[in-house]
Amino acid sequence: MALILCLETATHLCSVALVNDGRLVAERNEEGVGHIHAERLHVLVQQVMEEAVVPFDRLNAVAVGIGPGSYTGLRIGVSAAKGYCHALGIPIIGVGTLHVLAAAYRALEVNAPADEVLLPMIDARRMEVFTLSLDEEGRPDPERVQPLILDDTWRRSIDLNGLCVVFGDGADKAPDFWVAQPLVKHRPGVKPWARAMARIATERLAQSHVDDLAYLVPRYGKEANVTLKSRSTTS
Repeated sequence: MALILCLETATHLCSVALVNDGRLVAERNEEGVGHIHAERLHVLVQQVMEEAVVPFDRLNAVAVGIGPGSYTGLRIGVSAAKGYCHALGIPIIGVGTLHVLAAAYRALEVNAPADEVLLPMIDARRMEVFTLSLDEEGRPDPERVQPLILDDTWRRSIDLNGLCVVFGDGADKAPDFWVAQPLVKHRPGVKPWARAMARIATERLAQSHVDDLAYLVPRYGKEANVTLKSRSTTS
C-alpha cells in the first residue's frame, strides 16, 4: 500500500488529492479569480485527510506539482509539501505540471488516438503560454519546457507535424485563435487536478525515484518580472 498526498498549485486551481496505490481516495479542488492557495491549501489538505479517515503518520510520500506556472502558487505548494515531508520523515516527489495536465487529458479522453500530439499549455499572461518544445520530428519533448507566444509564427511551425491537441488554461484563454487552426484541436476545461498525478507519483515511489527534500525547487518557466518602485526623496 502506498498512500500519497498530492498537491497542485501551479495555476489558479488549488487542488489536493489522497491516492492509495494509484487510486483516488479523496480530493478537494477550489479555484478563485486570484490565488487562494495561501488561505485554502492547508484547509483542503485537512478536509481530504479527515474524509479519508487517514492520519498523517500513515502517509508514505507527498507529491507536488513543480510548474511551470504561478510564482506565488508554486512557492506555497512546494513549501507546504516540504513541510509535511520534513515533519513526517517521508519522501517528496516533484511532478512537472505539464505532465499532470497531460495525465488529466488522458483520463478524460480515454478513447483518444494514441498518436495524438499533446501540447498541454499553462497561462504565462497575455498571449504567452508555457508548453513543451517540439523535437525535430514534431513530437513534444517531455524534458524541455518553453514559453512561447501564440501567433502565426508558432502556428506555421506546427503545420507540418500533423494534428495536435492543445489544452490547459493557456489554451483556454485563446479560443478564437484555435478556430482558425485546422491542424489543432482545442480541448477546453482540462485542469491540472492533483488526482492526475496519482499514477506518476505511485510509479516513482515504487522505483524509489524521489527528490531531494533540501534541493527540490519550483520550475517557474521564466524569470520573475519584478518592478521596483521609485524611492521618494525629501529635502
